[in-house]
Amino acid sequence: MIAAEFRRLTATRLGVIALIALTCVPVIYGGLYLWANQDPYNRLDQIPVALVVSDTGATVDDSFHNYGDEISDEVLDDGTFDWHLVSAAEAETGVDDATYDFSVTLPADFSTALASASSDDPEQAEVILTTNDANSYLATTIGEQAVKTLRTSIVEKVNKEAADQFLLGISTIRGKISDAASGATTLLDGATTASSGANSLATGTATLSTGAASLASGAATLATGAQSAADGATALSTGAASAATGAQDLATGAATLSTGAASAATGAQDVANGASSLATGAATLQTGAHDLSTGAKTLTGGADQVAAGNAQLAAQADQIGALASAGVADLPQARTDITALLTQAGLSEATINSVLSELDPVDTALGDANAQIQAVVGQVDQLAAGSAAVATGADSLASGAASLATGSDTLAAGTSTLATGSSSLATGTATLATGAASLASGAGTLASGSSTLASGAASLASGTGTLASGSSTLADGSNTLATGASDAATGAASLADGLGELTTGVGTLRDGLNNGVSSIPESTDASRAVESDAIADPVAVTNNAVTAAGTYGAGLAPFFASLASWIGIYALFLIVKPVSKRAITALRSPVKVTLAGWLTPGILGAIQMAGLFAILAFALKFTISNPVGLFGVMVLASLTFAAIILALNVWLGSVGQFIGLVLMVIQLVTAGGTFPWQTLPAPLAFLHHVLPMSAAVDAMRQIMYGGDLSAAGGDMMTLLYWLVGGLLFAAIGVTRMTHTRTLRDLQPSLIG
Repeated sequence: MIAAEFRRLTATRLGVIALIALTCVPVIYGGLYLWANQDPYNRLDQIPVALVVSDTGATVDDSFHNYGDEISDEVLDDGTFDWHLVSAAEAETGVDDATYDFSVTLPADFSTALASASSDDPEQAEVILTTNDANSYLATTIGEQAVKTLRTSIVEKVNKEAADQFLLGISTIRGKISDAASGATTLLDGATTASSGANSLATGTATLSTGAASLASGAATLATGAQSAADGATALSTGAASAATGAQDLATGAATLSTGAASAATGAQDVANGASSLATGAATLQTGAHDLSTGAKTLTGGADQVAAGNAQLAAQADQIGALASAGVADLPQARTDITALLTQAGLSEATINSVLSELDPVDTALGDANAQIQAVVGQVDQLAAGSAAVATGADSLASGAASLATGSDTLAAGTSTLATGSSSLATGTATLATGAASLASGAGTLASGSSTLASGAASLASGTGTLASGSSTLADGSNTLATGASDAATGAASLADGLGELTTGVGTLRDGLNNGVSSIPESTDASRAVESDAIADPVAVTNNAVTAAGTYGAGLAPFFASLASWIGIYALFLIVKPVSKRAITALRSPVKVTLAGWLTPGILGAIQMAGLFAILAFALKFTISNPVGLFGVMVLASLTFAAIILALNVWLGSVGQFIGLVLMVIQLVTAGGTFPWQTLPAPLAFLHHVLPMSAAVDAMRQIMYGGDLSAAGGDMMTLLYWLVGGLLFAAIGVTRMTHTRTLRDLQPSLIG
């Protein structure tokens, strides 16, 4: 029966031509379509696209940029499409008359909008895509994807520049904080030295205060004694004058003179002893005054050095305060840059706030450090002012000490004269007492001695007056010195305490600044370049393909091979008789009749699949993981479709042939050959799991791309179920035809 059918089909030249033509239908259909769509994405450079650059540029960070020109250069060099740099009018006309499939426009404010990202009034840059679906809907879709890719490239470029600026600012802040930490270390060393000196100064001024108090007390006692000596010297001068006047009456008052001379000898000896003690005290006072003057000069020099050191310290503190304030002032701008950068990257407000919260510890640390720096600067300024006051007091102390030394010299000279005069007085009065008996004969000598005594007494009165005046001045100066020394001791103690607090504060400042430096990572030009690249393009997509079709045409091959197989079988049934009427009339076996009616188109279908496989493997050179398996599935699909269409023809005749066409259209939609079947409406998605072409497409994909062979086995079992079911259904129909005949069997078919 199979041979007879082939003889019928090739009985005439026209029949042979028809058979060959219909056999070639799937090869022509599938081959031409897949050839046309073999690799369209590799030929996008043949699609004409208009590029309009109207950008006028903008100034960014004191330098002019025209991002439109930069991007156009990159696009033209890339060559993904057949780009044409034209005017806006040419682009509009070209898209309307299909000269260009679509156009891309970078407007005049493109660079200005991009540059506004770091300003107080940011705006979104715009890229204008002009399409015309009348030219090609797919070209419109491709244009939309191209603009999205261009947008990603622009965002990456802008983000990289912003990240570069941001990271450079962070590096600058780190450098300034590091400088401030170094300055704080220097300040700490100076404060430690100053604190040590202040402690020594406090100890010395305390000792000075004690000595000055003792000096004031001794000077007051000296002033009192000097006044008493002055009063006695005055009385002595008066008495000496009276003695000179009464020397003429000496002869008559010899007895009285003898008694008075004895008393005068005793008093003169007391005066001599007192004058000698006074001379010793004046010498001691002179030595102490000179020592005090020397110490005051030394104190003045030390106070001047302390004042100069503290002034330098205050200048360094002011510089550090300025550096710290500058570092803190840079933080708001850095946070603004970060916010703009993350907003351009498309992050949510919550994510941006989370990132910014990571900088809050740095803000707090820098704020605390700046507050501590300003407090320390104030203390250092107060220290400098106190040191200047101490230096002024030390100068006054030195001046008073010099005056005291001068007065003590004068006092020493006067007391020396007093001692000499007192000694002479004692000697004279002793002579007077001893020579009372010779008074008469020595009256002339007495008159001469009395005159000398009057002159010495006058000198003594003058010297003791000077001594009293100098002692009073010494007492006043000593009181002033004691008060100043006490104030200096108090100020030196406060200075020592303040410098101790300064040392502690500067140590805290240094530690805080060092912690701040360690919290900010160190960066170089190379590391900043890597970091900015990562920020600009934070996500890299790695395609771990389980299987890969290779090209767009290879991706469509399973679907169009299955569809071509159905079309080829459908076309063959236009000339192949489903069953032999002669065999049925001869009451041949229904099974044999059914198999003969199935194998005739099945053999031709296998030939069709062999031709189509040759096109896929050799002409189009698609990569096929399992060529033998793929060809086997193609033949199995062709045999299955032949069984289905045979059953439809056996039961429904020409109507069944039409239903086969309808069934092809339904499977064309439900097979999931282009879009994933999950995008189908629910009723069509159900048919996807039921109809045989879906199983054929999936089995060819798994085998062609090297996928899951167990899944391919399940699909092949589905095809076998349809194959066996179709043959059984056809055999039942043939059996019915051998027992009964209907009027339809006698009517000619509208098809075939």
